[in-house]
Amino acid sequence: MEISVKQGDSLWYYSQLFKMNIQLIIDSNEGIDAGQLFIGQRIKIPGFLTIQLALEKGDSFWAIAQKYKVPVAAMYTVNPKVDASSLQVGQVIQVPLRVTWMLVKGQQEYTYAKMVNDLASLIQVYPFVGKSSIGASVLGKEIPGLSIGKGDKQVNYNGSFHANEWITTPVIMTFINDYLLALTNQTSIRGLEVYPLYQQTMLSIVPMVNPDGVNLVLNELPSEPWLSFVTEWNNGSRDFSDWKANIRGVDLNDQFPAEWELERERNPKVPGPRDYGGESPLSEPEAIAMANLTKKDDYAMVLAFHTQGEVIYWGFENLEPPESKVIVEEFARVSGYEPVQTIDSYAGYKDWFIQDWRRPGFTIELGSGVNPLPLSQFDEIYQEALGIFLAGLYL
Repeated sequence: MEISVKQGDSLWYYSQLFKMNIQLIIDSNEGIDAGQLFIGQRIKIPGFLTIQLALEKGDSFWAIAQKYKVPVAAMYTVNPKVDASSLQVGQVIQVPLRVTWMLVKGQQEYTYAKMVNDLASLIQVYPFVGKSSIGASVLGKEIPGLSIGKGDKQVNYNGSFHANEWITTPVIMTFINDYLLALTNQTSIRGLEVYPLYQQTMLSIVPMVNPDGVNLVLNELPSEPWLSFVTEWNNGSRDFSDWKANIRGVDLNDQFPAEWELERERNPKVPGPRDYGGESPLSEPEAIAMANLTKKDDYAMVLAFHTQGEVIYWGFENLEPPESKVIVEEFARVSGYEPVQTIDSYAGYKDWFIQDWRRPGFTIELGSGVNPLPLSQFDEIYQEALGIFLAGLYL
């Protein structure tokens, strides 16, 4: 919601009027000098939107404020040119509404377009969320990255490295929405106050690393020649439900320079639905985008969300730091998942992070069953993952 500054207004006044943390207002108005507001300046108030209302007989600012549970002063603030003493039937005014409902509807087939639309809605209501493009997919789809928080500690959550594990994206998006609701409504999640997490941690999120692959699995088929290519690589079938790779048939979580050669030795040498690591590490634009982002932001910790198995992989070649064990034990406590230090696997994103940074990195396998996991598991998966999402911010 945007409002126009009146004489005597300040960001502190707005924080009191709308019961909104002043730091969230400051962070929603980047570049504005909080001590030098000028009349007519437009200020964004996070966690609110306005609706238009046609006045009926007997309506007043006071009555409308009571009905919609907002301060009367807020009615004057969002209607600066309206004379409240001479309202007319049929006159259209603005009413501020505090957003207390979910904008993300995660329990559905979650295509790239749905993610993009949900991100636009979230950023409109919560303008303190930073959004950037970290790169583009093979087919040119922007890979969005988000940032929430102002802390010195930076952590990254990512999902949908593997196309048929697309349910990780709406799970992550649902957490983002819950986190933003709690921040702007000053509520807790599982009894945990979230504003201190916002202060101490900068959360970086890449909700969908592999947009081309996700759309393929969800039957949004590419145009030619790509449709012919992927059909051939899929043994002539147009059932792509088991597809893990990107649109070039490269498994993005076999793309990182962490014993990549060992992984290549035992895996397919040609493009296909899964396990082909490409002709060299970091050959694919999606993997390059994640590598560049990680180098730029210098994360303290990374969490890569996959499916399935209800396990958390937390080691690589004994290069992980001692605190990784403490952290994974907390993740296990809050989720019920099993910690597994090492498996016979290489060239993954968290492997590379542990190897090159010697910091905690985790691959979290959500849910159980056969990929792609059914949407009937969504609520259960989200509740299991929620504790991990929160713990990643406070540990």
